[in-house]
Amino acid sequence: MSFQIDVFSIFPELITTFTNESILGRAARNELLDVRAHDLRAQTTNVHRTIDDAPFGGGAGMVMMPGPVFAAVEAVEPKRPLYYLGPAGRTFDQDLAHELAATDGFSLLCGRYEGVDERIRSELCDGEISVGDVVLAGGEAAALVVIEATARLLPGVLGNDASIDEESFANGLLEYPQYTRPAEFRGLEVPAVLRSGNHALIERWRLAQSLVRTQQQRPDLVEARGGLSEQDRAVLAEFGLLGDRGQGVTR
Repeated sequence: MSFQIDVFSIFPELITTFTNESILGRAARNELLDVRAHDLRAQTTNVHRTIDDAPFGGGAGMVMMPGPVFAAVEAVEPKRPLYYLGPAGRTFDQDLAHELAATDGFSLLCGRYEGVDERIRSELCDGEISVGDVVLAGGEAAALVVIEATARLLPGVLGNDASIDEESFANGLLEYPQYTRPAEFRGLEVPAVLRSGNHALIERWRLAQSLVRTQQQRPDLVEARGGLSEQDRAVLAEFGLLGDRGQGVTR
């Protein structure tokens, strides 16, 4: 059975255009993923297909009305839970992507304008997800982030499931540097260790590089792991990447 994701939006074509292509499109054709985009305006009741109105109490902007949104969700019996994409939600990260991928499906509600009527959030939605402290015109871009990050964790979607274990954040670290042919380009050479054929050595080198890159670019991730372990320091020292203060350094 396909993993089902329902998305509610006033611009459903923004969702389907993206999900019909590349990895997600292939997953759909292989019946591994079923993304269903629903038009929130389908349940409006006037000729103008009005879905928003001015906020009570005044203020700038418009607010999405509860009637059409409730009706649109109730009309299709979507997969639960239903998450509203908004700034107050749990920050989306790889851990949450894994949690969502471990379910049998979920739904996303894309807001627009100044947001949605509070009754939609409190009575219709089961939770809220944020993709970061940024302001977007609507929830569609955020929905696509959630969909792709989650879908690629589903068995068979990537084709090589082992690659998931080596990506950034898989072990709490950023991914190591990647190289491909040619071995020399404009005087820049691929590290000799990667051409050595010694897979155990390559694995340790990659871990050392991940540690250094993470410590320099995302030290918060290293702190979240409890700092460098003795094993981490040993592998850094093996490649001359352990500084005087016991931290990773660039070579």
